[in-house]
Parts: sequence; structure tokens; C-alpha cells
Amino acid sequence: MMFLTSCSKDNIEDEVTAYNQVVTNKAEYTYSAIEVEILEDLNIYRKALGLSELKPLAELSVESEDHNEYMIQKGVVSHENFSQRASYLMNEVGAQTVSENVAFGYRTADAVINAWLKSKGHKDNIEADHTHFGISVRQDADGKNYFTNIFIKK
Repeated sequence: MMFLTSCSKDNIEDEVTAYNQVVTNKAEYTYSAIEVEILEDLNIYRKALGLSELKPLAELSVESEDHNEYMIQKGVVSHENFSQRASYLMNEVGAQTVSENVAFGYRTADAVINAWLKSKGHKDNIEADHTHFGISVRQDADGKNYFTNIFIKK
């Protein structure tokens, strides 16, 4: 079954590295401070609800980064090409389900997470039965942040 929807560790990078050592095609991703904060805060939120923690997966962050670059190039926030990203992740990392949250313009991890939690579709993605997640935050030429957060279930 495939769902297409839009919308704490001490060191999260160590977990990403350890996990990627078992992946056939190893992806590498260096998380910025705001990206680490988003990943950690989403897991704190999930844990408070009694949900399982999500494991960071570099392949998801790489796909998130590619989508941010696409949105910046187009100058629009969108879920364009989501079905291609989902299909790729199903084939490459064995995702059973894929969900995606995007946002634009927020300056902090708290601000973007609060916005996602106020949106039913985005909140549903955060609270869904996923096992892994990835994040990318990139700035356009004007210094405005673009966010893509991808969730999967393996």
C-alpha cells in the first residue's frame, strides 16, 4: 500500500552515519544546526505522544535538498514531482510509504514545526506510522528559508 500525502539522540549525525553503513548505496548528508534541531524536536514531539522515534536517513535529506533547490529555482513552494521522489525512495531505500512537508520563510525550527502542527495534513505526516525521516533547509538569494521534510515507513 502506498500513501502519498503532502504537506532524542545525543548526536543525530552519529546515528545517520551508523545507519548508512548498512545501506548499499551510501548517501552522505551534513546536517546544519537548524536541521538537527528540527529532527530532534520532531522526535521529542512524537515521543510525548507515545509514538516511536524516527531514524534520520541521509537519502531522505538528499532528496529533500534536491527539492529545496528545485523550489528555489522556480521561486515557489510546492510538492511538484512528489510522485517521482516517492517512487525513487521506494525503489532505492525500500520505502513502503512516503510523506512530505514543505514550508517557506520561517526563521527557526520552532516556527516551522509549529506551523506544520497547525496544519492538519502536515501534522498527520508528523504523527503517522513512519520509521525514518530526512530534512533540508536551504536559503534563496534573499536569505529566505525553504524547508522540505520527508518521512518514510520501511
